[in-house]
Amino acid sequence: MRGPHNLWRLIRTGATLERTGAMGVVLDAFGAPRITRVVLRAMVWPFRWLGIKGDITMPPATRALTALGPAYIKFGQVLSTRPDVVGDELANQLRVLQDKLPPFSLDKAKATIQAELDQPWDAIFSEISEPVAAASIAQVHKARLLDSGEWVAVKVLRPGIERAFRKDIDAFYLAAWLIEHLPGGKRLRPQDVITHFEGVVLGELDLRLESASASEFAANTAKDEGFTLPQIKWRHSGRRVMTLGWADGAPMGDNAAIDAAGHDRAKLGERVLQLFLMHALRDGYFHADMHQGNLKVAENGDIIAYDFGIMGYIDEYTRRVYAEILYGFIRRDYKRVAEVHFEAGYVPANRDVDEFARALRAVGEPIFGMDASHISMGRLLSYLFEVTERFGMETRTELILLQRTMVVVEGVARSLNPQINIWEVARPVVEDYITRSIGPRAILTDLGRTLRVLGRFGPRLPGLVEAALVRQSTPETPEQPHNGRKILGAGLIGVVLGAGLALSALLLS
Repeated sequence: MRGPHNLWRLIRTGATLERTGAMGVVLDAFGAPRITRVVLRAMVWPFRWLGIKGDITMPPATRALTALGPAYIKFGQVLSTRPDVVGDELANQLRVLQDKLPPFSLDKAKATIQAELDQPWDAIFSEISEPVAAASIAQVHKARLLDSGEWVAVKVLRPGIERAFRKDIDAFYLAAWLIEHLPGGKRLRPQDVITHFEGVVLGELDLRLESASASEFAANTAKDEGFTLPQIKWRHSGRRVMTLGWADGAPMGDNAAIDAAGHDRAKLGERVLQLFLMHALRDGYFHADMHQGNLKVAENGDIIAYDFGIMGYIDEYTRRVYAEILYGFIRRDYKRVAEVHFEAGYVPANRDVDEFARALRAVGEPIFGMDASHISMGRLLSYLFEVTERFGMETRTELILLQRTMVVVEGVARSLNPQINIWEVARPVVEDYITRSIGPRAILTDLGRTLRVLGRFGPRLPGLVEAALVRQSTPETPEQPHNGRKILGAGLIGVVLGAGLALSALLLS
């Protein structure tokens, strides 16, 4: 993990950014202080000649990230959706990383299909096109099924992609180790963050998992108005090949095409954001790579999502915490937001809740005082991180993917409608979830679930009671000093289970 080849990888990263001219572009985009620019560039300059030259026809940042490899490209994809963070110019440059990378040859794709599906490609497809999209991990071909004549999309992994990602991830682990040894770095749990990232990325490298994710996501969202998914063709899918229905529509990143098709971009922006929040809060299972390259607008106005390599999951308890935090900010109830952080254990109990609430007010009020075009969840998350760091909150790895996706989706919504009021659009979805999951109706739902679980133990009740009676008639020995407690425990279990069965029958009948 910390071998010389990984140190070399990090050195070459800095050198490549400098050699391609990307270092200055990135520092400008992020508004880095002058002292940071001087020190960083002074450190990197002597090694500039070690950097990868890259494709000189590309803009500097795109050129550098493409040269460095797939993990860096993933980072660039996220930044491409945030013109409010990196500026319009850099965001537009990075957008080609979403689906316009250099492809590999059609012959290699055909060879992969044959090896993976155990039959020649022309035994499955009557025709197959040159690549229509090429991203960091795989590329897509348009093909026609031989048996049905249906047009489909065939996704094929890049040759050697697994090894390339392994190199990047190992280098990231070294960077995390270095950060961990800086003052205050351990609290950020960088090793856990990279472990989480590794799990997500490696999941993208098995297209069988992506097919399963698409199938589950389709089942969850089947009744969502204005949202469709292409159907997976299981017979023609495997670990390195995935076949699914062809999705026709205007690319979400092409505003001119969307306008020409007569779609309302303001409504599309609202729907993208609300769909994401619905999936995250209602289902706890969401598309975690919702940049413009993975979305289209169908002729009827439906939003089509594809590329299911990165899906996010959050448990019900975390969903409730997350919703209450969002709801508290929407209502500007900073005391409640503070209390939720303490109740969830996100902030150490020895800190002062009122002081924390005042700090949250200092975060929220300036944002809500802005006009709609500047109200940003992404900015709120950034400020919130600064405050929680001061109050000793550790990085929550289970929320990383959720927070990252919300930032990406907000960027997509703003690209469609720069004047969108993120919080007003989010309000109805969050309020609906709060009503269903935290109000009185939610208490009854939780009780019903608990009783169902208790009800499963019903057939074991006679045995538990009989065992308790047998133990009661057995003299207590030194080896069984707590027999009385065991009998009491068994009796209590019997009472609880009995009550559970009775209530369950009453509520569920």
